Amino acid sequence: MEENTKPPVSNQEEMTESVKRDAKGLFTSVKTFLQELLDIRSETDKDQTIEDVKNDIPFKGHTAWILIFSVFVASIGLNVSSTAVVIGAMLISPLMGPIVGVGLSIAINDIDTLKRSLINLGVMVGLSVAAATLYFWLSPLTELTPELESRTAPTILDVLVAVSGGLALIVAKSKKGTMPNAIAGVAIATALMPPLCTVGYGIAVWEPNFFLGALYLFSINAIFIALSTFIVAKLLRFPMIRYANSAKRKRTAQLASLLAILAMIPASYTFYVTLKESNAERDYSHFIENEVNANENLYLRKDFYNYNERTIKLYFDGEMPEAVMSDLKNEIKNYKHISDFELAINGNKARGLDQVSKAYDRAIVELDRMQKENDKLLDEIEDLKIQMAGLETSLREANKEVPVEVLPYFNISKDAKIRFPDLETLGYAEMLKSNFLRMDTVQVIFPRWKFKVSDSLEIDRNQRLREWITRELKADTLYLE
Repeated sequence: MEENTKPPVSNQEEMTESVKRDAKGLFTSVKTFLQELLDIRSETDKDQTIEDVKNDIPFKGHTAWILIFSVFVASIGLNVSSTAVVIGAMLISPLMGPIVGVGLSIAINDIDTLKRSLINLGVMVGLSVAAATLYFWLSPLTELTPELESRTAPTILDVLVAVSGGLALIVAKSKKGTMPNAIAGVAIATALMPPLCTVGYGIAVWEPNFFLGALYLFSINAIFIALSTFIVAKLLRFPMIRYANSAKRKRTAQLASLLAILAMIPASYTFYVTLKESNAERDYSHFIENEVNANENLYLRKDFYNYNERTIKLYFDGEMPEAVMSDLKNEIKNYKHISDFELAINGNKARGLDQVSKAYDRAIVELDRMQKENDKLLDEIEDLKIQMAGLETSLREANKEVPVEVLPYFNISKDAKIRFPDLETLGYAEMLKSNFLRMDTVQVIFPRWKFKVSDSLEIDRNQRLREWITRELKADTLYLE
């Protein structure tokens, strides 16, 4: 008889309900954890945040001088292409205050604060551009550096950084207590000061494309920072300014909404344009990598990519067959964002395979010539080594013939220079001396001093030198000339 191992139906239902309860409890726990992790309302001090933002808006006295000095620092950093100096200038720049004030005042319908923010922002921008223009006008260094060139046009990354930086800034400002590290990091990331300095550079060297592009980059950064502030203030439900006059309250709300829309229009358009440019550049890079560089039979010499004119020009070494050119023009249509670009392909018949072969032959001949010269130099080096070995042998033989008592002089001459710093040269010789009855070999030193001294000092230093050398040589008699 087969045993029934299946549990009762009631037990299965209980198990299913238990699993559902556990799953629901887990989901609730995860949800609660994420809410506590990401919630910022509980630690938001709205009144203090509004007060802090308003305190950062005024621009006079110390703030004005700090701005001027930060402009000079940033301009120097851009002029010498020093990233560290530019970062330092961004840290001390007070530009962020009025921009955040614009976004917050629109969010809470505070027209008075909005007016003060716009006025102070305009003054800050004007003073910054004037100071930067003055610096670059007086500076002897006027060449375009990479740091300056990178601030002449916005990219999709600049837009994303401005949005993220603006969100981080207002969140950091709204937290109870201060978060100076976050605020300083936003000042560096959003990089408001360098574009204004580049505007001054463009005016000083009179390059309209530079200062218009840099001013556009600054405007985009400022708009997105203000827009991020507006969004966060709305999400956190900052208290709106209430006006006693209902008509005025209505007009204020309408004006704030209009300004928010006007700010979003160029911001949205810029985001759309820069996104299209970024996508087109990405597709172009993929096209070159996949369709050109991956083909071993193609030798790309130069390429020119122009997004505004929507043209691509490719120059190849060697003759380009019609089939290959047609294939490339068909392949570019598979890349969505550059499919409508005009592709011009140019081959260089003068650099065909026969020319490459000739160049290769010339390179081989040149390599052989250099190899022969190298072999000749190696032979000369071997000859020199043999000559040096012979000279060393001769020197050792000559040293063996030198009298034993002469050899210590070589060490003595070195010690003499240390003991007597004023000694310029020191000569040593053995000479024959006769009194007409007998002949003797005597040792003589010939000192020459760097400086003249009085007769008494001259006698003293010669005497000390003679006595010291006599002891060192262990000579019976030593003469000094």
